[in-house]
Formats: sequence, structure tokens, C-alpha cells
Amino acid sequence: MAKMSVQYKRPKDTKGTLRRMLSYLSSYKYLLLLAIVLSFCSSYLSLLGPRYAGAAINEADAGVGMVNMDMVLYYAKRMLFVYVGSSILSVLISVIMTSLSKWIARKMRRDVFEKLLRLPVGYYHHMTAGDIISRVSYDVDVVSTCIATDVTQIMTSLVTVVGAFVMMITLSPALSVIVIITIPISITYTARMRKKVRPRYSRRSKSYGSLNGFVEEMLTGQKTIQAYAYEDTVCDRFDQVNTEAADAYYDAEYYGCAIGPTMNFINNLSLALIAMLGSIYYMSGAVALDQISSFVLYSRKFSGPINEIANIVNELFSALSAAERIFTLLDEPEELADAPDARVLENVQGQVELEHVSFGYEPEKTILHDLNMQAQPGKLIAIVGPTGAGKTTIINLLMRFYDVDKGSIRVDGRDIREDTRSSLRGAYAMVLQDTWVFSGTIFENIAYGKENATREEVVRAAKAARIHPFIMRLPQGYDTVISEDGGNISKGQKQLLTIARAMLYDAKMLILDEATSNVDTGTERQVQKAMRELMAGKTCFVIAHRLSTIRNADHILVVEHGDVVEQGTHADLMAQRGAYYRLYAAQFE
Repeated sequence: MAKMSVQYKRPKDTKGTLRRMLSYLSSYKYLLLLAIVLSFCSSYLSLLGPRYAGAAINEADAGVGMVNMDMVLYYAKRMLFVYVGSSILSVLISVIMTSLSKWIARKMRRDVFEKLLRLPVGYYHHMTAGDIISRVSYDVDVVSTCIATDVTQIMTSLVTVVGAFVMMITLSPALSVIVIITIPISITYTARMRKKVRPRYSRRSKSYGSLNGFVEEMLTGQKTIQAYAYEDTVCDRFDQVNTEAADAYYDAEYYGCAIGPTMNFINNLSLALIAMLGSIYYMSGAVALDQISSFVLYSRKFSGPINEIANIVNELFSALSAAERIFTLLDEPEELADAPDARVLENVQGQVELEHVSFGYEPEKTILHDLNMQAQPGKLIAIVGPTGAGKTTIINLLMRFYDVDKGSIRVDGRDIREDTRSSLRGAYAMVLQDTWVFSGTIFENIAYGKENATREEVVRAAKAARIHPFIMRLPQGYDTVISEDGGNISKGQKQLLTIARAMLYDAKMLILDEATSNVDTGTERQVQKAMRELMAGKTCFVIAHRLSTIRNADHILVVEHGDVVEQGTHADLMAQRGAYYRLYAAQFE
């Protein structure tokens, strides 16, 4: 496995990403408006505190024996009231924004999942499962956390910063000059750090996606790894991927965490200058003690939110990088829409024709060349050939997972591009070599393709697939729950379940891609016999590597390098002593 390579990459559209993040908030604009109003009220109350503190200090500065304690207590009570009120409103804001983040995360995950269902099959050929899962889970979590905490903090901080600055101007314009000088320094520093931090968080997100993909791949192949005693090598490769992910995390956090302390230094420097200059003004009688004390408190109110914003800047950059990955997925081109006049494929007879079909997954690499094939209704068509000949590609084209580059495919005399994809695919039942079962009961797995299937229909299909005896030996029979990915049943049993599922599905055409590869020879003969009985009247396409299983096929296509080099019955092809004869003889040497 090649070493994972992740490059630094600047975001393509930061403003667009931010705009699309805010668009999710627009669905809850009234609740967001309420949070903004509460944030304004909370900040306003907290800004009154320094005023009352200054007034209390001014009363206490009257001198020994002249302090009006009633007024001091009056201002102290008002301080307590405004700060308690501000805290209560802050709690309400947090509750609102947490609820918003939950709803937005749910909507965003639904959008991503629905998008994944609309993407073409080719998308999954160049994307790892771990990277996709990372976008659905980790990246969405990062964005929702940002909305729940960072957005709230920014709203409150902005109001506090503006309000505190206005108060400082009214108290002492001269002292405010110090603050005005430090603002450009803070802004310049933050802007420079943004250019460094943002691409590093993008790299971190991609590294985590690659790490998830590697772990998912290794867990899937755990038995193979152990069988080949490959654990040490896999651990070494994991160390490489893990180290790069850890380095990406450290690199991003190193620069991100440096923002907060640096901003603290700038603000503390500003506070020191204010204290020094304020003391000079007080000694000269230019300002009163209450003005200085209030000004210092307001300067802390001003610098505190700036520090908080600086501390969450790295989190914002991380959220923007995560959101960009999500929106990149959402912007992936979907399957071509059905033609405006596309019709629903109904009353299927099962006549399939391929006329002068050429196709390649890449424009410069053609796999199928001028392919012609005819399948009459109710006939069994076998497709054989060496690995990479194009057998599975033919199936992908029949199901219209891809559209042909040249030529046409017809079902019942009509080009399949004139039919809706859903109705075309619904006309086929499929059993693939790579079996898929989900966490649920055996009954639910068999009945997956047929809505409202009865217990009798499911049992009949299971009997035909020769899996009924096995099911009845289970503790709960058809109500036995299969664990995730069918871990508590054998691979052969999973394949029999998928065969029973296809038998139950009421389709006029059937595709079998090496459907009996995981069953023993005795069971295979029984299943083949049962399938021949149940497939009567259906057009069947079978990809077979064990040629003994398709000797009774009505028509056999021999594919080599994307071309049909021979076709006919088993007897005809054996008599020709050509490509099929060589394939057949090689299996019995």
C-alpha cells in the first residue's frame, strides 16, 4: 500500500462555504432571531455592571466617615441583578443554539445520506468507505458543535465588544486611543494566522478520512491478515497513516492554539498601558476614580471577547474545512436525470438486445467494443470469460449503472434510456457474489425486495433456495436476528439468503453474478434445479466462473477483451474447440 499523501490545500470558496452553512440556519431564522435578541439583552445587562461598579467606587471614595453605605449597597444590588439576569439569558441562548445544532446536524446528515443514494456507482470506486463515513459523522459533528457553541459565543462577543468600546469612548476618549491602536494589531495578526491555520485544518480532516478508510479496510480483511500472518506489516502501515493523522492534528492545533495566548499578550499589554496612563490622568485630576475603574472593567469586557474569539478561530477554521468537505460531497454530480419524456417500464416481457455497444469507464480506455447480444424472453443467458473480460461491465450496463458510449441497449424493443431508471432496475432481481445482508430478522432479509411479503411466500422462497432447514434449526427460526453484516451466519448461508430474496422478488429478469460461489457442490446442484423451476418465464443473465453450472444454459456468450468471440449452446461451443472449449477443459485438468 502506498504511503498516504495529503497536501496542503487552500479552501476554494471560504465565503461560499460560510454562506451555505448559514443557509441551514435560515430554516430556523425566527429562533435564531430570538437568540440574537437574547444575546443583545444579555450583553447589555453585563455592560451595565461596570457602570454600577464605578458608581459604587465613587461613593466609597468620599472619605472616611463620609461613605454613603446605602448608595454603595444600592449599586451593589443592581450589579448583582444585571449579572444574574445576564447569566440566565446566556443559559437560554445556549439551550436554543444547542437545539438548533441538533436539528441542523440531523438535516445535514439526511442531506448527505440522500445524496449518497443518488450518486452514481462510479463515485464509490474512487472514494473509500472510511472517508465517506468520516464526512457523515465526524465532519457533521464538527459543524454542529461550531453552531452550538462558537456561533453563540461570537454573537455575544460581538455585542459586548461594540458596547464596551462605546462605553469606553464616553468615559475617556484619550484612554480609548490605546485600545484603538491595539485593534489593528489584533486584526492583522488574526488575518495572517488564518492563512496558516485554515489549510492545516483542511489537511487534518482529510487525514482523519484516510485513517478511517484504512481502519475500515483492515477490519474487513481481518481474517485474511491473520491467515497470512500479516499483522506486523499492517501495524507498520497503520503507524504510518496514524502518524500522518497525528502530525496533521498537531500541526493544526499548534498554530491554532498559538492564537489565543498571543491575543492575550496584546490585550494585557493594552491593559497595562491603560493602567499607567490612567494613573497619570487621575493624579492630574483629568479623570475621576470611578471613570478609571469603569474604564478598566470595560477594557476587560472589550478584550475578553476578543480573546474568546481568537481562541475559537481555530475551531471555526476546522468547522469551515469540515463543512467544505460536506458541501464537496453534496456538489458531486448525480446520476443523469431521466429524460423528460421517460416512461415507466411496465408489463415487461424480458426481451433484451445489445446493439453495437461500446463502453469504457474512462474515455481513453474502451472495455467493450461493438458488442452485440440478444436474449429472448424466458431464456437463460450465460456470460463467461477470463477475469477482466468485461462480464460485470455488461451487467452494469444492463442495470444502467452506466450509460453506453455508443450503440444501444433495448428491453422489449425500446431503448432503456427512454425508461425511468427506477422502473428498469425494478424489472431485474439480482444475486451478486458479494452478498449483502443487514441487521434484522431472517424474515426481513428475505422479504427485503418485496413489500408486504407474507410468511408463506418467504418460507416458499427459502425452501426453494434450500435454506429452510437451516433456518428452522435456529432458536427463533425466521425471527432470528442477523447481526450487523451477517457475522453470526456463514458466507454460504448469507448467499442462500440473497438467493431466496431474489426468488421472492417478482421480476421478469434475473441477474446472477456467480451466485452459487459460496455453497457446496451438493447444495449447488439443488439450488440450480430449484432456480430453473422458479425462473421459468424469466430472462436470466448468469455470470459463471464454474462452467459446469451453466451447461444447460439456452445461450452462452464467451467474452474476451470486451468482444464476444463465441456464442451458442454448451454442445455447440464444445464442438468448435475454441475459447470456450479451452476454458472448460482448463477447469477439469
